[in-house]
Amino acid sequence: MRTRLFCISVLFLASCASHISTTSTQTGKYSEDLSGVRPKAEVQYDESVVQQQTNERKQTAYIEPTHAVNKQLDEVLDSISALNLSQKYMDGYTIQVYSGTKREDALNVKKQLVISFPEMESDIQFQQPNFRVKVGRYLQQLDAQKDYMALRRAFPNAILIPDKISIN
Repeated sequence: MRTRLFCISVLFLASCASHISTTSTQTGKYSEDLSGVRPKAEVQYDESVVQQQTNERKQTAYIEPTHAVNKQLDEVLDSISALNLSQKYMDGYTIQVYSGTKREDALNVKKQLVISFPEMESDIQFQQPNFRVKVGRYLQQLDAQKDYMALRRAFPNAILIPDKISIN
């Protein structure tokens, strides 16, 4: 009994597979026409309603704003501007090439800087008891990094330090 059932199911699957393979090979690709099943929508436009709607859109009146904040915004912007103008310094970075107690050594380092890197501005600062030779004024550390790496080759003691940058 089981063998008969097995043989019938195998024959049924084989006949289905041969039918599928013949239909797919005849056309080359699957296609089915569903146009008879699709619903058809019939839309009727009333020209007078369409014309009235377009006229209503064109005749919109100007509406005066009731909650305008222009004056308040101008006051806030003016106060921010005044605050920015009152600030003389900004947080930034500089490269310190020399720090020591001898003025002559600081002057020699500055001379070497002018010779080796003429495009960079350097200055000597005295904060008792030390002389410091600093190069550049940078607003962001990433901007200073390129010059720092170049200076580090010529001056191994150079360090990148946070500093106050004067705003001109």
